[in-house]
Amino acid sequence: MSVRRCLPWPDKRLRSAAAPVDEITDEIRRIWGDMIDTMEAMPGVGLAGPQIGVMLRLAVVDGSTRRGRAVRMANPEILHASTKLRPHEEASPNLPGVSAVIERPRAVTVRYMDEHGEFVDRDFVDIEATSVQHQIDHLNGRMYFDRLSKVKRDMLLRRAKKTG
Repeated sequence: MSVRRCLPWPDKRLRSAAAPVDEITDEIRRIWGDMIDTMEAMPGVGLAGPQIGVMLRLAVVDGSTRRGRAVRMANPEILHASTKLRPHEEASPNLPGVSAVIERPRAVTVRYMDEHGEFVDRDFVDIEATSVQHQIDHLNGRMYFDRLSKVKRDMLLRRAKKTG
């Protein structure tokens, strides 16, 4: 496996919805492996295919304290979200040097296809819930800062230009 380059903002692929995955193949497993290597090298708690230019609905998440427990997901979708929100400082390797506190549901139930091609419904809480939601945003062509007010988003993007 290998570490892949993250697309720099404002690459148009970061604003495009990713295509569904029809089946889990060896190529999909290789992409997941590269995504995990890339996530670990950042280091981060999740990565979506479009972040590295792979326009497929693929994501990996590992919020464990002991690394090496990455969840591999194809076509993840949120089935249920808690009403209780959890603020968390979010960032992206696609726009380094800036971050923002985003409030998202503290827990989500997600359906996805796993590495065996089986559909799984799984509950994620706290950091992993935040990460899964963040990755699904990427799969839909959204960035975390899209959840900010226009004023805060514009300030963050101006700050990113200065640091980049």
